[in-house]
Amino acid sequence: MLNSLQNPLSLVGRWLLAALFLPAGIAKISGFAGTVSYINSVGLPFPTVGALIALVVEVLCGLALVVGFGTRVAALILAIFTLVASFFFHPYWNVSADQQLIPFLLFYKNIAVVGGLFILAAFGPGGWSLDAKRKN
Repeated sequence: MLNSLQNPLSLVGRWLLAALFLPAGIAKISGFAGTVSYINSVGLPFPTVGALIALVVEVLCGLALVVGFGTRVAALILAIFTLVASFFFHPYWNVSADQQLIPFLLFYKNIAVVGGLFILAAFGPGGWSLDAKRKN
């Protein structure tokens, strides 16, 4: 039974992962100055370049997950991007114990997303993808 669900579950899984990145990347287009300001607020160098990189990674790799094209590479890029961003933008260990809950949850939500992206990078997008069509 589960084998017959592999392709539709892979497709929905890719779409759900993309639902985290694609809207965030698109929002950075209209809110670019705010994104630059936010990156600057955590002390990262070259915040404009960082915002541009984040926008491109989230939009292009998010679209790649939606259609299943270059999926393994896109998933790996998003995993590394998310892992690195989690340490800079959700450092729950740097806030007082009474303020840790939200950053803690966001950090570990991102860690779980990274796990899903690593699985996608390892096992591929499934049969309902452009990658599968190119392979055949």
